[in-house]
Amino acid sequence: MHTNERREAMPKTLGLIGSGMIGSSVARLAVAAGLEVVLSNSRGPETLADLVADLGGSARAATPAEAARAADLVVAAIPLNAYKDLPADALAGKTVLDTANYYPQRDGHLAELDAGELTSSALIQRHLAGSHVVKALNNITPHQLVSLARPAGAPDRSALPIAADDAEANTEATRLLDILGYDTVNIGALATSWRSEPNTPVYVQPYLGETPPMNVEAFFRWTLQTPGIVVPAAQVDELVRTAVRLPAGETLLPSDD
Repeated sequence: MHTNERREAMPKTLGLIGSGMIGSSVARLAVAAGLEVVLSNSRGPETLADLVADLGGSARAATPAEAARAADLVVAAIPLNAYKDLPADALAGKTVLDTANYYPQRDGHLAELDAGELTSSALIQRHLAGSHVVKALNNITPHQLVSLARPAGAPDRSALPIAADDAEANTEATRLLDILGYDTVNIGALATSWRSEPNTPVYVQPYLGETPPMNVEAFFRWTLQTPGIVVPAAQVDELVRTAVRLPAGETLLPSDD
């Protein structure tokens, strides 16, 4: 595991499949960074009119397949239980950043994930056989993703873990997250992406600090009032190294679409 600090030319167009809380936060950061953003969701482009208007002229709405084809890079910000709806043909040859986490209470139990035979990102990679999947943006809450973003070189810049099987895709994801405001820590292949998933040390809590006991709705309201805590790359690296794989269990749903 190591910090990747490559700085290269940025992509021009980012596709979003899923425009819920995480997808909308990514879109806001991307527009602020000067990218063109093509938003999509499962409900149709017309349902994104308010978000597109809020984001401004650099954003437009499309279908998931259209967003995939138009984009240099794609962020899939959907619940894991919808992964089979990702348009595999339109995403062929693309790097796809996967933000999904496995929450059995929402997704239903998936035997391969329960047994630890696959990670959720490896499951998505199997569906997107022609794409290059990168696990990313799955361990931070939507509001903190925006509030903790910092320019390159800022002394209070946070880092996020990423995992990929393809080195070039890893570099593309690193470049995008740098543009969005984050350093990255490469935690290995998709088989080791569980190290950033729910019930691991780097998942959500470091970016929030002590969290009062509460239900999901109250939790999200609370995060909107919390600026977040800076988590630099060295700390992310250490947290990831200390992770132990536990059975999938009940947890909050910070990346729910």
